Amino acid sequence: MASVSWRHALFFLVVVNLPVLTLACSSHYGNAIEEFCLIKFKLDMEVLDQQQWCSWEDTVESYGELTNCTFLVALKMNCFWPNRMVDEFFIRVHRHYFHDCALSGRLLHDPPNRILGPFIVVPILVTLLMTALVVWRSKRSEGIV
Repeated sequence: MASVSWRHALFFLVVVNLPVLTLACSSHYGNAIEEFCLIKFKLDMEVLDQQQWCSWEDTVESYGELTNCTFLVALKMNCFWPNRMVDEFFIRVHRHYFHDCALSGRLLHDPPNRILGPFIVVPILVTLLMTALVVWRSKRSEGIV
């Protein structure tokens, strides 16, 4: 019986104090990641041309630093990571910086000419060849009834 009541007491202690810990974390954590993490990320993104924002190669370092910063701030403030505030923070970041990007995360562009060329040239040649074949065949069959 003693162990059951000890477990209930521990459970009660955690349940009662968890919202207090989360509230304490959330009241300052959001401000901290805005001040310490987002400002550096904004400066890094301003250096890039806006067309480069969708290029993962150009933004991966800054984005990684932003992620690590939110983790380190949470660690210093004894907050859980990831948490609801981090999710909302990154949703805001994505809405502002990456809203025009492709879902794959990569900037879409045309394939190289060595790949694109055959897809253009082959149908043109086949069309010309078939036209020439039809014309040649129609001239040959005029004498045959």
